Amino acid sequence: MTYWAEREERAMKSSEGAGRSALSADRDGEKAELNIVPAGDPWKECMETAVQLALRAGQVIKKALTEEKRVSTKTSVVDLVTETDHLVEELIISALREKFPSHKFIGEESTSAGSKCVLSDSPTWIIDPIDGTCNFVHRFPTVAVSIGFAVNQELEFGVIYHCTNGNMYTGRKGHGAFCNQERLHVTQETGIRNAFILTEIGPKRDPATLKLFLGNMEKMLQFQAHGIRVIGSSTLALCHIASGAADAYYQYGLHCWDLAAATVIIREAGGVVIDTTGGPLDLMSCRVIAAGTMELAQSIAQMLQTIDYGRDDEN
Repeated sequence: MTYWAEREERAMKSSEGAGRSALSADRDGEKAELNIVPAGDPWKECMETAVQLALRAGQVIKKALTEEKRVSTKTSVVDLVTETDHLVEELIISALREKFPSHKFIGEESTSAGSKCVLSDSPTWIIDPIDGTCNFVHRFPTVAVSIGFAVNQELEFGVIYHCTNGNMYTGRKGHGAFCNQERLHVTQETGIRNAFILTEIGPKRDPATLKLFLGNMEKMLQFQAHGIRVIGSSTLALCHIASGAADAYYQYGLHCWDLAAATVIIREAGGVVIDTTGGPLDLMSCRVIAAGTMELAQSIAQMLQTIDYGRDDEN
């Protein structure tokens, strides 16, 4: 049994009655084994808790993947949500709130239900309970849970768990990025020509939006990009940039809970995450370019036509 499979099994055992109590402590020595952040780090306990909660949430999602689901819609007929999205978000937030009562929370489903999306200076958890809900609904196995953490409006760490293949992506500001226990490194591709690029469609499907989306894709192909892929999960696509499996990613219509954890992981793997205008990333702007190099990111920024999705902090 692999390292993370063992941790997943322990997490599953600890999750019986999940959502009603805070995370139980690891046995002696297990926290040292994790070795994600150095001893004495002020957010060490937070990151360890995030990893354990991602494992627990992943078990719930993996089990529910093959079961019948009650599906409803949010902003459009293709913007889906299930009872499992709500269950997993409640599981994560209730456990975190019990353990860290002074912290703030931004969650995809609570925001959709009307909670304000505000990133303050307080320690703030930014949570996507199921990234790839459409995949999840159709039993397509590319689904993840994403947990980001910010303090003073600066991203500190990110945890993304691929629920079906067991890959745990982690990144901590100043301490590197990892998939399970293997260090991650981005590619060094500098131009669109020969680049392997990922993107996502976004929930808008009106003719004007589709024309812009397809036009942006056409420009990448005209510049001889090796390929463009849509996998249905923004967070896992971004993890592919961090791992060097792809060279760049761009999207209009994603949200801060899609970006928060992945941004730390990509930056710690040596990559860049910027706004589609070519300027600094604005976490609330619903748009992003991520790449292994700034040269490639800026080349993509020069090609893109803007698709307006508003801002997370204006909803």
